[in-house]
Amino acid sequence: MSMKFDGNKLPYIDLGDGYIVRLEKDEIEGKTREKAFVELRETEELKQKSFTQLRQLLEEEKDLVVPLAEEEFLVKFLRPCKFYPESAFERIKKYYRFKLKYKKYAEDLVPRTVRHVFEKEVIYLSPLRTKNGCRILILEIKKWKLNECSLDELFRTVEICLEAAMAEPKTQVNGVVVILNMEGLSLSHLTQFNPSFAAMLIHWVQECIGIRLKEVHIVNNSYIFNMLFAIFKPFLNEKLRKRIHFLNKDFKTLTGYMGKECLRLPYGGTLAAPEVDGTLLADLFQFHRKEYEAASSYGYIKGK
Repeated sequence: MSMKFDGNKLPYIDLGDGYIVRLEKDEIEGKTREKAFVELRETEELKQKSFTQLRQLLEEEKDLVVPLAEEEFLVKFLRPCKFYPESAFERIKKYYRFKLKYKKYAEDLVPRTVRHVFEKEVIYLSPLRTKNGCRILILEIKKWKLNECSLDELFRTVEICLEAAMAEPKTQVNGVVVILNMEGLSLSHLTQFNPSFAAMLIHWVQECIGIRLKEVHIVNNSYIFNMLFAIFKPFLNEKLRKRIHFLNKDFKTLTGYMGKECLRLPYGGTLAAPEVDGTLLADLFQFHRKEYEAASSYGYIKGK
């Protein structure tokens, strides 16, 4: 397993046997483009019209600094909102108001600040997508040592990963699937959570993040997890509730949702690739640091 660079001098992690992990910036084509048309109404004409209308709305938000000239920025909010400019505008405002309100989660949100979390391999990306083209984010609680990273640092790492997913055209169309492996969840972990954190997290997922969250699969859940979920349950809307699946050890159902090819053996799949080395994953994100630094500079002008 090693870091390599493609013809465009962009990094990727070579897992061997043809499996790689990279941040996919390629424009959509083929089935993904067709899906964008069918599910998101995406046409070149509508895209350009939506760019114009969204820019006009953002120009009126005088205290919000965002890169209006960059179509890549605009489209990552327009696609999840099916190219309705008003909806994308509301999402952008909520996204940056969140950053203003919850500064400890938003300030200096760059890969180097959570490098140690990546290195512990608590969170990683699958090299393959689901059968529906979704990006797969996996979080394994058994690797979360409380003396090595805090809940806040864990959440910031999730933000870093989903910020990258927001910038991937293929993920903008197909969305993200999250696997929460709750094996190893302890009462010590449970004490890190409280209703205010739960309210913040669910608000971020439901109202702020510019991503199509298609499914959340919870595996190896126990009675301790039920205690944890009770903290989050009051804040869930009906749409998100329907997308959360409690599977415990029912990996047959998991592979039914996602396909066997994209999941490793412990999750009931046939994927032969090893887990991504955490140090290499940290290096991969760090290579894109300038993009994160730019993203971190956008937002509402403080004090206004």
